[in-house]
Amino acid sequence: MCKKIGYKFNHHDALEDAKASGQVLISAIKESKLDVDMWLKRVKQPINPEHSSQAAAIQRVGNPEGDLHGESIVFTGTLQMLRNEAADLASKIGCNVATGVTKETTLLVVGDQDITKFGGKDKSAKHIKAEQLIAKGFSIRIIQESDFNDLIADADFT
Repeated sequence: MCKKIGYKFNHHDALEDAKASGQVLISAIKESKLDVDMWLKRVKQPINPEHSSQAAAIQRVGNPEGDLHGESIVFTGTLQMLRNEAADLASKIGCNVATGVTKETTLLVVGDQDITKFGGKDKSAKHIKAEQLIAKGFSIRIIQESDFNDLIADADFT
């Protein structure tokens, strides 16, 4: 990693290794524009949530008493909160949480996107699929994570 960011150090020396780790973190913060707290949250998440053993764990059945009961929600991109936390909140307000966009999807929450991870595209595969389904007449709302946070704030959790 240090070679990639252009930081030279003496390998296998405790102080040098610690300095190198710090330089890697500083470089990651500059590149991603995420602060240290967000990196601490991010490192606990799978590299690609869709291809991890945790992908199934974000599926939830919505609370039948929730304000958004009947909605089917999917998350894409890097969220400011952990996926499991977002899924828990969505299910509390009534949303069924799914891992992929289907004809049943009614809400797609788009987190911060790192477009270098999309193979030359400016949107995730889920985002593109949702737009294709919308073009075919399916009713899917695409919202940003900040809009999702507003939904959570406005919802009645009782």
